[in-house]
Amino acid sequence: MSALLELRNIETYYGPIMAIRGISMEVPEGKIVTLLGANGAGKTTVLKTISGAMDPLRGTITYRGEEIQTRDPDWVARKGIAHVPEGREVFPFLSVEDNLRMGAFTRKDGEIGKDLTLVYGYFPILEELAKTQAEYLSGGQQQMLAIGRALMLRPQLMLLDEPSLGLAPKLVHEIAEIIVRLNKEQSVTMLLVEQNAKMALDIGDLGYVMEMGRIVMEDSCERLRNATDIQEFYLGMKDEGVRGRRRWKQRKTWR
Repeated sequence: MSALLELRNIETYYGPIMAIRGISMEVPEGKIVTLLGANGAGKTTVLKTISGAMDPLRGTITYRGEEIQTRDPDWVARKGIAHVPEGREVFPFLSVEDNLRMGAFTRKDGEIGKDLTLVYGYFPILEELAKTQAEYLSGGQQQMLAIGRALMLRPQLMLLDEPSLGLAPKLVHEIAEIIVRLNKEQSVTMLLVEQNAKMALDIGDLGYVMEMGRIVMEDSCERLRNATDIQEFYLGMKDEGVRGRRRWKQRKTWR
């Protein structure tokens, strides 16, 4: 299984503070890879470092055999890496359609209209609201718009930062289904950052767990779902057979 993206010994800082502590990971082509962890674990920093929004102090990021860790975000985007940031970050005063067209800013071909039709096929509500300013969309609709805008790049790799954040369970399920469909139908490799471990492990192929800026576990998503630590600390499942057992008194095996 070939790796589309490889990180080797990456260290990234916010000023004097080390946010990523020498992590290494791989994203195989054609797969959904999920990166789990609590708030502040460094997950968002990983995506920003890959997309060029932040520069690592040490380490290499290799995409299709080419090192990209010193490249600007627009260069990274032109190579086919689309970043869907946390909080959606749509352009609030632009219409839905104009937001989508902004996703194709690097492209020079004449098939933008064709891809608009493709996006509307995945997100019919966006076609209904095509002339509506993005600020008037619901949170779920804005998340669909952010993913649709990334799809307009015709990406080979999509970086998704907390796509389920703040959404009702029904919408979380819809977004998860769309991620799987884009992976299968459009051959888009996915790197999914999530706090919703259940959703991420249900749709992912390979998983990594971050804590305090480092990778502490990695395995197939199926095996991670069955790991005691993941069940206890990320899926909220407890061993009822141990009387008086308390989560905060347990130690993770990766410590």
